[in-house]
Amino acid sequence: MKVTPAIIQHEFIGTEAEVAKSKDPNYVGISGEIIDETRNTFTILHEGKCKKIVKDVAVFHFKLFNGTVVEIDGKLLVGRPEDRLKKRIRRLW
Repeated sequence: MKVTPAIIQHEFIGTEAEVAKSKDPNYVGISGEIIDETRNTFTILHEGKCKKIVKDVAVFHFKLFNGTVVEIDGKLLVGRPEDRLKKRIRRLW
């Protein structure tokens, strides 16, 4: 699978994620399956506990279904999941 800017429109619930960088040092290293998504947060199932991570302050590593790991800045993901599908995508690189 070729990774394109359209990855931002991807459905993230059920995807494995890890917080790679964050302005809040308590978030770094949290990993697990995303079980819920709101406009500003991801809820990650981490070691049997639900952790809410604010999208705006973190950089995430997502493991896609084919094993590819993608790094995405959380600032690009802020917004309701259903509205991201309508969002116009600018070339990121």
